[in-house]
Amino acid sequence: MRNWLRKFALVCGTISLLAASARAQSDLPAPSPTGPPRTPAVAVIDPADAPQWQTWVKDLGWKVIIPAEPAQNVVDERAQAVDAAVREAIQKSAVDPERVYLAGRGDTSVAAFYAVSRIPDLWAAAVLLGGSPESAITTGRIFAVNYNMVPVLWASAGPSDRELAEKLKAAGVNIEWRPAATINNAVVLDWLKSHRRDEFPISIDCETNSPTFGRCYWIQTTKFDPTERNDVLPSTRVNSGSPATLDLGNFGFKRDDSGPGIQVTFLGDKYNGPLKMGDRIIEFDGKPIKDARSYLDMMNQVVASRRVVVMLLRGKERLRVETAVVAPHRETSPTARVQGRYDTETRQLEIISRTVTEMRVTVPPQWIPTGLNWNGLTIDEINKPGCVLLKMDKELLHAELCPAN
Repeated sequence: MRNWLRKFALVCGTISLLAASARAQSDLPAPSPTGPPRTPAVAVIDPADAPQWQTWVKDLGWKVIIPAEPAQNVVDERAQAVDAAVREAIQKSAVDPERVYLAGRGDTSVAAFYAVSRIPDLWAAAVLLGGSPESAITTGRIFAVNYNMVPVLWASAGPSDRELAEKLKAAGVNIEWRPAATINNAVVLDWLKSHRRDEFPISIDCETNSPTFGRCYWIQTTKFDPTERNDVLPSTRVNSGSPATLDLGNFGFKRDDSGPGIQVTFLGDKYNGPLKMGDRIIEFDGKPIKDARSYLDMMNQVVASRRVVVMLLRGKERLRVETAVVAPHRETSPTARVQGRYDTETRQLEIISRTVTEMRVTVPPQWIPTGLNWNGLTIDEINKPGCVLLKMDKELLHAELCPAN
C-alpha cells in the first residue's frame, strides 16, 4: 500500500475518456432499503487503518467498512474497491447511506481525497488526518465540482499545508484545513456527525474523464463524445499549482529567504549536481533574483521547458551554470461534465452536459410526474419512477427504460 502511495502520480491507471469499452460503475441506487435502524459508517482506503477507526467509533456503535485488496496497486482500483465495499455494506449490513464517511490517515489521505473526486456521490463527508492531497492533484483527475456536496476536513502540520488548502479552496474545492494540534478523535467524530448525504439532491454537478467514474447521484453518464462540446460548462479540473523547477537536482531553500536570491539549504541523498550547501542562486537567465518570492514568481511564469543559464554565488565567487528550467505538466485531456436540477415549482428535470451522449437518469417517486429537458431537447412527461436511458444522436433525444442488469 505504501509503495503505490509514494508513487501516486506515476501509477494511476490510465482510464481514458475515449475508451469505448470502459467498465461502468454499478447502476444508480434505488431508494434505500427500509427496515431496522441503519448505522453510520467510516470507510477506509487502507485496511491497515481499520483497527484505529474501530477503536474510535466503538462507543458510537458505528461500523468500519474495509475494502478488499485489489488485484493491482492502481489507485483507481483502490477507489473502486472501497466503492464496492460501501455499496455492499449498505445493502447487506444495515449501513445508513446518508451517513457514510471516507477517511484517510497519513499516507492514505491522498487516496481518500482522490476517491472523493472519482466517486463523489457516495460520501456524506471525508476526513484526512495528516498526509497531503498534493500528489492527487498532479493526476489531473481532481475536479472541484465533485466536492460541492462532500466537505473535506484536512488536519495536518506541514509547513505549506495551510497555503495548499487555501489554493484548493480558491479553485472551488470544499475543503477545511485545521492545524493537527487542534484536532482529536472527538473533534473529528463531531465534525463527521454534522454532515449527511442526500440520495436525491435537487441540484447536482459532476465532472469526470472516464465513463468508469460517471456516476453522479441520480445521473450516470455512460457514453462520451469529446466533439459534443458545450462551452456553457467549463472544466473544473484542479491543475497542480507547482511552479517550474530548475534542473539542478534535488535541492531546497527557505520560502521566506530575504535574499539576495535563494540560498541552498537542502540537498538530497547522494546528490551529484552542481550545487553545494550554502550556495545562492542569484540570477535566472540574466535577471537578478531579489529573494525567494521573486524566484517563485519567475518559476510560476514559465510555460515551457527550455535551456537557461543561472548564476551562483559561492562565498565571494560567482559561478555560471548552464541548465534547464522544467515546466510543470498541465493536464488538458477532454472531460465530461453534467449538471442536473429538479425544479420543484415546474416539476421539470433540467439537464445540461458537455461531451455526454448517453446517460441513465433515476427518477424517485416524489418527483413523479415530471418532464425532462436535456441540452434543449425535451421529453414531455415521465409518469413512473425508476431508471430512464437517454441517448443523444444527431440532435435527437431517444428515451427508453433502462435495461435490466
